Amino acid sequence: MSDERNNIQSEKPEQNLNELLAIRRQKLADLQSEGMDPFAITKYEVTHHSTDVKNNYEILEGKEVSIAGRLMSKRVMGKASFCNVQDLPGSIQCYVARDSIGVDEYARFKKYDIGDIIGVKGTVFTTKTGEISIHATELTLLTKSLQILPEKYHGLTNTDLRYRQRYVDLIMNAETKDTMIKRSKIISSIRRYLDGLGFLEVETPMLVSNAGGAAARPFETHFNALDEDLKLRISLELYLKRLIVGGLERVYEIGRVFRNEGLDTRHNPEFTLMELYQAYTDYHGMMDLTENMFRHVAQDVLGTTKIVYNGVEMDLGKPFERITMIDAVKKYSGVDFNEIKTLEEARAIAKEKGVEFEARHQKGDILNLFFEEFVEEHLIQPTFVMDHPIEISPLTKKKPDNPEYVERFEMFMNGWEMCNAYSELNDPIDQRARFKDQEAQLSQGNAEANTTDEDFLNALEIGMPPTGGIGYGIDRLCMLLTDSQAIRDVLLFPTLKSIDK
Repeated sequence: MSDERNNIQSEKPEQNLNELLAIRRQKLADLQSEGMDPFAITKYEVTHHSTDVKNNYEILEGKEVSIAGRLMSKRVMGKASFCNVQDLPGSIQCYVARDSIGVDEYARFKKYDIGDIIGVKGTVFTTKTGEISIHATELTLLTKSLQILPEKYHGLTNTDLRYRQRYVDLIMNAETKDTMIKRSKIISSIRRYLDGLGFLEVETPMLVSNAGGAAARPFETHFNALDEDLKLRISLELYLKRLIVGGLERVYEIGRVFRNEGLDTRHNPEFTLMELYQAYTDYHGMMDLTENMFRHVAQDVLGTTKIVYNGVEMDLGKPFERITMIDAVKKYSGVDFNEIKTLEEARAIAKEKGVEFEARHQKGDILNLFFEEFVEEHLIQPTFVMDHPIEISPLTKKKPDNPEYVERFEMFMNGWEMCNAYSELNDPIDQRARFKDQEAQLSQGNAEANTTDEDFLNALEIGMPPTGGIGYGIDRLCMLLTDSQAIRDVLLFPTLKSIDK
C-alpha cells in the first residue's frame, strides 16, 4: 500500500484530504513548468491489453508490448519497484527498474499517484513468483489524477455514491464493469438475432403530442419554437405500427421511454424498452420468437441457458409454460372467473378474498387485480400468461370465440413481467371505440388511460395487415442475466434525487 493510502487512514481525514489534493496539483504544476504537461499528450499507441498479454504469454514472452491504463497500486523498493496498471479487460503487474528507464524517469515515476493514467512500454516476462508481468523500458504519464480514489481493499461501498459517481464505481468495482459490459453484449445479441430474422431497426420520435401505447403517466414539456405542449413518449408502439401500415413488414426499436412514476428496485422513470412488430403473424408467433430469442441471448452472452438469480435457477432451455390468465388465477387463488358472469359477482368475490378495487373497475379489471395479488409471485420459471381481459387491453384484437378477452400475453420470470405482446388490433372502428372508452376512464380519474390518436386511427384506416407485436423491458432482462438486485445496478446513470434537495 502506498504512503498516500497510509496517510489517508492515519491522519485527520479533512485536513489530510486537502493536503493530498494540494500536493497532486503541485505535482501537476511542477510537470507543466518542466514542459511535461500530461494533458498536452493527445495520443498513445497501445499494442495490447492486459488480458492479451496474459492469454498469449507463450507467444509474447520476451517481446515488446505497449499498454495503457490507470495506476492502481505502487510498491517502491529503492532502485526497483512494482506497480499495477488497470485497463478495460483487467490489470497487469509492471516491473519498473531505475537501470531500465533511467534515473530521471525513475524519479518521476516515484512521484506518480494512485489513479494516474500511464502508458507502459516494455518486455513480457514472468516473475520468480510466477506472475506474468511487463518489464518497463519506457513510462509515459498520460493523465494526472487530481482526486483521491477510494481505498482499494474496500472499494466504493457507499451505494448512493456508487450511482452518483459511476465513473469511480467502474474503476473500483470489477463487478460493476462486468455487469455493464454484459448489458452491452445482451443488447448487441438481441440486435444480431432480430437482424438475422429480417427485422429492420428504426427510430421514432421521443417528443410526441400524444403519449399512447401503454398505461402510464407521461412527462410533459413545452416546445417554445412552436408554442406547443408535448410529452415524452411512454412507449414505442403507435409509431412502429404506422411503419407496418407503410409496408415495413418487420421493425424493431430499442430506445428510452419515460414514465412519470415512482422509483424502486425494478422501476426507473427513464428505461430501455424494445418493441418489435411483425406483419402476418399473431401473438402465438410472438411467443415462439420470444422463447427462441431469450434462449439465444442467454447462450450467446452467458454460455448457458440456465441462469441463477438470487440463488434461484431458471432454465431457458426448457419449453416455456403457457397458461391463460383465468387458469392461472384459478390455480393460485381458487377462483374460477369462467363462473363469474357479472360485475356484481366479481366485486363480491373480490371483497371476500380481500382484493381492493375502485368504483371504475370492470369485471376484467378485477380479474387482473386477482392475477397481480395471487399469481405473479409464483411465476418463477419462464411462463407465458395468455388471453387477458379486454378492459385492460385497448390496443389488442379480441379472441374470436370469446370477445370479452383478447389475444395478448405477458411473459413472466422470477415473478416479474418481462414482456407484453398482442395480436395487434387493426380494425380502426373497434380501435376508435376503445379509445373512446379510454377517454372515459381518463375523465373518471385514471391518469394512465390512453387518449385518442387521430393520426394513428387514420393510419389504421389506410390499412394495417394482421400483425404481432411485443414490448420487452431490457433493463429487467439485464438484471436477470447479471444477477443484479436493483435496476439501478444495470443502468450506468440511474435517476437520483438531487443532493441539494
